[in-house]
Amino acid sequence: MILLNASEWTRVATGILYVLLAPLFGGLLAGVDRRITARMQGRKGPPILQPFYDVLKLLEKRRVSVNKLQNFFIVLFLVFLVFTGTLFFSGGDLLLFIFAFTLAAIFFISAAYAANSPYSSIGAERELLQMMAYEPMVLLTAVGFYMANGSFKVSDLVVAPRPAILLIPMIFLGFCYVLTFKFRKSPFDLSTSHHGHQEIVKGITTEFSGASLAWIEIAHWYESTFLIALIALFFVWSNPLSIALGIGVALLVYFLEILVDNTFARVKWQLAIRSAWIVAGVFGFLNLLALTLMRGGK
Repeated sequence: MILLNASEWTRVATGILYVLLAPLFGGLLAGVDRRITARMQGRKGPPILQPFYDVLKLLEKRRVSVNKLQNFFIVLFLVFLVFTGTLFFSGGDLLLFIFAFTLAAIFFISAAYAANSPYSSIGAERELLQMMAYEPMVLLTAVGFYMANGSFKVSDLVVAPRPAILLIPMIFLGFCYVLTFKFRKSPFDLSTSHHGHQEIVKGITTEFSGASLAWIEIAHWYESTFLIALIALFFVWSNPLSIALGIGVALLVYFLEILVDNTFARVKWQLAIRSAWIVAGVFGFLNLLALTLMRGGK
């Protein structure tokens, strides 16, 4: 029988709470997003709970798919996103977190390719381009956390003697920049968007309907939840009150993402990749170089 100490039980409980509550938080976040977007566009907007109504309606519809393989990949996409968030909230390793996060995206792309549709294939290709754009900055973020507090483990980072933002502020700005890709917002919503104002044919999710599309939406709710938590991690340290600070800053960043989404038009994929790599090179590497020089001077 494996005995767990109090700290380990806390991490297990936190992971379980993420599995149960992340869809609720993510769905509410999507509802608030729609309402704020509507107000910015001079509309009243749907109810806050509209995303839940949409998903329930999709679950009731008949599933129409080209082949069973695409549905299998969607299930894996959802499973690995749940695993990624659970790993993060249970205090796991950031490198393993990034690996699982990337693998989930690959399953999503594979599902689009399996549909054998020109529209979904183009969406999948654009999704691959987005991955090429944001992955370098995500990896540099993990390295930055390690150099700031000497560990890749989330459980160690949340009890660090100082918040990571004090040592890696440029990495934080770079990470916020590439979050526009992950939240699927303009100007970097290349493959699809959570709003219907971009295009009639909805990119990578064109060939999905019914329950499959519902699982994709739920997966995005899980994704949004742990991305918000990852933003908050920059501001969390051993002081318990820092958790509230981190959540407040994370929600402010999300509001700024909504503002950017409603301010800028979509750019071409060449500019998206070029700008993301420039940000990773300037903000990421310069911040790591500064940390290295600080360590070398001691």
